[in-house]
Amino acid sequence: MPLVTSKEMFKKAYDGKYAIGAFNVNNMEIIQGIVEAAQEEKAPLILQVSAGARKYAKPVYLKKLVEAAVDDSGLPIVLHLDHGESFEICKSCIDDGFTSVMIDGSKYPFEENIELTKRVVDYAHERGVVVEAELGRLAGIEDAVKVSEQDALFTDPDEAVEFVERTGVDSLAIAIGTSHGAYKFKGEPKLDFERLEKISNMLPGFPIVLHGASSVPGEFVELCNKYGGQIPGAQGVPESMLRKAAEMGVCKINIDTDLRLAMTASVRKYLAENPSHFDPRQYLGPGRDAIKQMVIHKMRNVLGCSGKA
Repeated sequence: MPLVTSKEMFKKAYDGKYAIGAFNVNNMEIIQGIVEAAQEEKAPLILQVSAGARKYAKPVYLKKLVEAAVDDSGLPIVLHLDHGESFEICKSCIDDGFTSVMIDGSKYPFEENIELTKRVVDYAHERGVVVEAELGRLAGIEDAVKVSEQDALFTDPDEAVEFVERTGVDSLAIAIGTSHGAYKFKGEPKLDFERLEKISNMLPGFPIVLHGASSVPGEFVELCNKYGGQIPGAQGVPESMLRKAAEMGVCKINIDTDLRLAMTASVRKYLAENPSHFDPRQYLGPGRDAIKQMVIHKMRNVLGCSGKA
């Protein structure tokens, strides 16, 4: 099976009130762990490449690894560009065979965001590629994305409708209280479900996307810290909130930080318990297994997409 777009995936997810996991990938072990989980769960899958991943591994390496995953698994897999910051980057990924791209014009004024997004949409649609855009700004830090709390803006429902109509975009990332990175909430976690419901009602059948949606499980934070890490106070989006969002029109949920925590905790533990080992395969293997178990949990208990491939 070749790489696919998210169009049919999102339609099924919307109708079935579940979400597709969009997992960020940086190397072979991460891709293998995610794909093995999707195979076991018989789940559809989006593998996405961020600016940091492009810089670290180069798009061509990641694309070939994802193509190998498609050949090996036979699963429907979307290869998605996460947070494309310019038309040129989106064009390059489209030309290189990505089946989905995100153009992130959220830092620009409304009209400029529309103009940039429409340009990408026109180019992508001519080549059978789907486009995600963003309206509203999430706080936090992840790779090249750095937005302070005072600069974060929740998505306006009326603007969301106008934006979708004028750009022809295929899905829209909105801001309702999630944020990038491991430190999402200082106090009680809260998402603006009233805003989400309004946007979903005003855009019936249209796929909504949540960025910054890792849950930052406490046990993995503790495990990292136990074996030399220093990440106290990290807090993510409760998984019950993500499940609720998936039932309200959110068809794609981005997960990155949780994968990093799972892998890092496992590697730290292995190296601490096996100080004489120095073969990367010895500690990357358990890291890959930790990724797999994390993704199985997400697909089965949070996203609700197990058995939907």
